[in-house]
Amino acid sequence: MPQNEHIEQHTKLWGKQLDHDERKRKREARVAQKRATFAKRVKGLRAKLFHKERHKEKVELRRRIKDHEEKQAKGKPTKEKPQPKNALPAYLEDRSVMDRAKLLTNSIKQKRKDKVGKWSVPIPKVKPMSEDEMFKVLKSGKRRSKSWKRMINKATFVGETFTRKPPKYERFIRPMALRKKKAHVTHPQLQATFHLPIIGIKKNPQSRMYTSLGVMTKGTIIEVNVSELGLVTPGGKIIWGKYAQVTNNPENDGVVNAVLLV
Repeated sequence: MPQNEHIEQHTKLWGKQLDHDERKRKREARVAQKRATFAKRVKGLRAKLFHKERHKEKVELRRRIKDHEEKQAKGKPTKEKPQPKNALPAYLEDRSVMDRAKLLTNSIKQKRKDKVGKWSVPIPKVKPMSEDEMFKVLKSGKRRSKSWKRMINKATFVGETFTRKPPKYERFIRPMALRKKKAHVTHPQLQATFHLPIIGIKKNPQSRMYTSLGVMTKGTIIEVNVSELGLVTPGGKIIWGKYAQVTNNPENDGVVNAVLLV
């Protein structure tokens, strides 16, 4: 007999209990209730991991339901529409009418071209920054022999819902003293400066990683809340957020100065 198959061997010899299937069915029916109770009581890091896994399951379930519905819709017989009297033959359709997909592609390309011309930034080029200048190596472990942790030396932005990882697992440390929530934004046409809250970091020219970490250096494009200025679109809607470029070194000055991209 192979190892770890003693239960199967016992079942073959003596069979199962008379109510085995019924008990199994009830146990499976109770799983949903147990998961719900666990989801209510779990806390901290275990809760985050559990809810992340549950979210993946729900997404997969919705995708399957959607695929099933689409499959059913395709299977249904469709009524044939009556052909119009002056219909063009198939070989002439492409000549007179432009393909809808092609038209859409052209419009997207044109929008991109307009956008490139629109965002002409005040500081087009910035000096590259070394990793030693950006990060400070922190020693960790019982005997300070591990050096995988990094402290960010530059000003950073973190959102309202930001939660630190447990210190044991945190690789990049953002000091509280260098976290900024507001910026002094100058409007180039009005020639006035406003103290506006930062919404997020759009792009850091130094590296994509610094953008994800929320690091603000000279030349970084940030998004600010301009609802206080009362700017409106041609349609009459209030503009909520606008991009601005950082023009100073925030870690040296202690404040974030930026110019609004109009």
